[in-house]
Amino acid sequence: MQVAIFFGSKSDTETMKKAAAVLKEYGVDYKAHILSAHRSGELLAQTVRQVEKEGAKVIIAGAGLSAALPGVISSLTVLPVIGVPLECVTPGVSNGLGGMDALLSVVQMPPQIPVASVGINNAKNAAYLALQILALNDESLRKRLVEFREGLAKNAVSGLNVEL
Repeated sequence: MQVAIFFGSKSDTETMKKAAAVLKEYGVDYKAHILSAHRSGELLAQTVRQVEKEGAKVIIAGAGLSAALPGVISSLTVLPVIGVPLECVTPGVSNGLGGMDALLSVVQMPPQIPVASVGINNAKNAAYLALQILALNDESLRKRLVEFREGLAKNAVSGLNVEL
């Protein structure tokens, strides 16, 4: 297992599945855990220690509202932690802050306890950042990412002269 995915609530599953899908596409092993930083702190600490023992190299952590989960995890490990700020939506109704509360919580970490951040609900980009980190020591993965980026560039070129 190279990547551990954490998120604080079962309601975040659909968003965080996007990270898992990218990792699956690249054949990167991962494990996912639903644990709240506020409601299950000791279990969270035990689980972070366990994923370290299992060989995790990067952690993706999604959280809404105060978004404490990525920061708490970062305080427990020296592994890179990528925070995914999540918009808190209860059956179709936002909490009114559109995920900005979570974004600010993730990016405003105190000195010496960093958490990288991606955009609100952008679990997919968290997975791509995790892949880039892993590619530092995996030439095959690096090559696949380069080829993927080249494909993106080719797609962009094909859209330069379109007839409307």
